[in-house]
Amino acid sequence: MKIKLSVSEEHYAELEALLTLHGFQISDDADFILQERQKGAAFLNARREDAVCRIRTEDIVYIESFGKNVILHTMDGEYSLTERLKELEVLLDSEKFMRISNSVIIARNSVSRIKPTLRTKFILTLKNGAVVDVTRSYYYIFRDAYGI
Repeated sequence: MKIKLSVSEEHYAELEALLTLHGFQISDDADFILQERQKGAAFLNARREDAVCRIRTEDIVYIESFGKNVILHTMDGEYSLTERLKELEVLLDSEKFMRISNSVIIARNSVSRIKPTLRTKFILTLKNGAVVDVTRSYYYIFRDAYGI
């Protein structure tokens, strides 16, 4: 049986050894996720050029989806994720991350500029230079969270 681990760095090696000893396979494409009870995941497993990378959540600038493709953006580049945005909302700490549209989650500390528009929308410039929109559906949630 395949299991995906979403636990802290300090517990990862211990759990991986214990589970493989009992016949479980640790894999990013597993149907089951073993997650540590905490406020939010400390890292996400992502892919870049056929290599699996452990990305610390504090390094995430934003995450966007295009259909079934989910891309994680950091200051260092882009990575592919297997989880959907709905799953990531649950995994990530809601005090550090915020959904701003049906296709984008941002790190709250990554916003460098907020530009309001006339149509109940904000245009955000993030610390990596990316420009993303807060859509009407998320406008009031964003406004209240940032005290605008």
